[in-house]
Amino acid sequence: MRDLILKELKQQDHISGEQLAKQFNISRTAIWKHVNELRKMGYEIESHPHYGYALIKNTDLLVPEEITFELNTNVIGKRILHLSEVDSTQNIADKLAREGAEEGTCVIAEKQTSGRGRRSRNWASPFKDGVYISIILRPNLKPLHIIQIPLIAGVALVKAMEKTTSLTPSIKWPNDIFLSGRKVAGILTEVNCDIDTVHYIVLGIGINVNTRKTALPKEIKGTATSLSQECGHDISRVDFLKQLLLELETAYNEFVTNGFEAIGKQWMAYNNTIGSNIKVNDGQTEIEGKALRIDDDGFLIIKTDDGQTQRIISADISLK
Repeated sequence: MRDLILKELKQQDHISGEQLAKQFNISRTAIWKHVNELRKMGYEIESHPHYGYALIKNTDLLVPEEITFELNTNVIGKRILHLSEVDSTQNIADKLAREGAEEGTCVIAEKQTSGRGRRSRNWASPFKDGVYISIILRPNLKPLHIIQIPLIAGVALVKAMEKTTSLTPSIKWPNDIFLSGRKVAGILTEVNCDIDTVHYIVLGIGINVNTRKTALPKEIKGTATSLSQECGHDISRVDFLKQLLLELETAYNEFVTNGFEAIGKQWMAYNNTIGSNIKVNDGQTEIEGKALRIDDDGFLIIKTDDGQTQRIISADISLK
């Protein structure tokens, strides 16, 4: 009911409590209670004895009422769980997935106290500065091809950034988005599977949208950036997230329907890795070489400094 009332407030300059009560067949007292709940969520709503209610300003929180309003997706984002603070959206989404939550369910937090990236690294998640989201996917996919999911998400992230800013981001294999040589977003894929069957994937994405340099941990201040730092002004997190969900659904549908080939070509157009001299660290050994291409599965093919060709399945890479 609250989202229906909000939709009317967005579409009308003024609307009376009596009109809303008749439209939704509830009491004016119930309308008043719903309006007060919207105010608590950060919406600025004026009330006038003669004109009724008027929405003056939207909330800056990533609440479902904002994200789903005129969101043109069919699956991704149709169910949203919004939380003010969590340890990690990945943990919440994994629990929901194990309980049978539908594909496309999104868990969004304003702050994470233990946000994480690949290899359990910390992801700084200051309150209301970034977008911290985990999405449940249930593709008909072999475990071998899980690497393709962060590549698909990377393409969607770049397109969302291009369409909501004037920036030109690039993708570092397999899961980082860069602006001006610094990291602005990361992707984490966690999977529940058997030997030959993927049951579900939790796709985690963290984006520094309006993150101030002062809010970043000292150890990454020189290597991380945000959309607002690069643009010189704040970015609407709501507008950015809605565009991201739309781009994700478009890319994911292309992948599910036609396979990885077309998305792989788009990834190649956006990447900053292929052709670069790189250092590869799998946690045990470190090698150096030149990135040649990604193969049909999405793995990185490199030529090492001693002339050998290797297929990199999972590792950290740094550009030299």
